[in-house]
Amino acid sequence: MKTAKFKTNINCGSCINSVTPFLNELDNLDLWKVDTDNPDKILSVELDDENIDSVIDAVKNAGFTIELI
Repeated sequence: MKTAKFKTNINCGSCINSVTPFLNELDNLDLWKVDTDNPDKILSVELDDENIDSVIDAVKNAGFTIELI
């Protein structure tokens, strides 16, 4: 299992609701959470594989910015 962290602009509960269906449809994603209290709005994910691009694509498709940290 690989853990990755990303800087995002997912900054509130409504934003989390918007991105949820995009992240929940990923087969390689076991767990994810967004720390909206952190100024960088950190998205933490646990993946079955090394394919972080799937997470990046899902968040971008939901309309948010994302950057691996």
